Amino acid sequence: MRFVVCGEALIDLLPEEGSDAAKSKWTGCCGGGPMNTAIGLARLGADSHFLGRLGGDGFGGQLARHMETNGVHLDLAVRTKEATSLAVVSLDAEAKASYTFHFHGTSNFGWRAEDFPKLTEEDWLHFGSIGMVVGDGSKPLLEFIRNTPAMLSYDINVRPTVLPDRDEYFEKVEALMAAVGAAGGIVKASDEDISWLVDDDEPLSYAETWCAEYGLALFVVTTGAEGVVAIKPDGRRTHLPGHVVELADTVGAGDTFMAGFLARYVERPDDLEEALRWGAAASAIVCTRQGANPPTRQEVEKFLGA
Repeated sequence: MRFVVCGEALIDLLPEEGSDAAKSKWTGCCGGGPMNTAIGLARLGADSHFLGRLGGDGFGGQLARHMETNGVHLDLAVRTKEATSLAVVSLDAEAKASYTFHFHGTSNFGWRAEDFPKLTEEDWLHFGSIGMVVGDGSKPLLEFIRNTPAMLSYDINVRPTVLPDRDEYFEKVEALMAAVGAAGGIVKASDEDISWLVDDDEPLSYAETWCAEYGLALFVVTTGAEGVVAIKPDGRRTHLPGHVVELADTVGAGDTFMAGFLARYVERPDDLEEALRWGAAASAIVCTRQGANPPTRQEVEKFLGA
């Protein structure tokens, strides 16, 4: 199975200790939800290819080297002359991450129809996050997703600061869910993603409705420390509790969950609980590390064995 992961690669600027009133210290870490998932898949031994637009500056080179060093193939990546997108990361008292984005004129959002490869029914296309809802490139992306014969999965990964209008955001998400449902694919979101989109505190009921309404094979909802719930079109739910770990931060947790889930799901498509277990384990491990640093297959197996 070839995984093609489509979306943004950017630089996360993470705060360092030692800042004062006159200056601050930041570490430029490779990030972006789809890139994190692509690396997570590769580290788990999957055939992972990144389909994204890489900037022509030093940060773009850093992102390319990072992915290649971690076994991600860049044969489908689009090289541009534009600057790399930046995300300034803030951590609250519980080490939970929030983001401020700098996107104007940057590489991730200028998709054109000729940028996309021809995939086959043997491919798995995973996509999501910011590039699906921001900029003029989101329209060619939607057409590509609607017309590809590949198997599909979509991580909604809401970022309210890039598109604060709930109605407009949901309109774009709805079109993408419909495209995934037409192919009998999978959608994943956090409970916070759904609650923000619908301005309601009952996310699982909405996930259940959308799963049936759009014809999805599965809707997966991550619920932070409480674990994960997978919902089928007939309303059946599979719940796995979360893991208690020493938290560093939550950067890349959802992206890494999806890598763990997909890697195991294609190996054992009839064992949903096992796929969820791998996703939850991979996510727990990344939360013990600073930044998006997904585990290897051996690390997941050791974690689950313990």
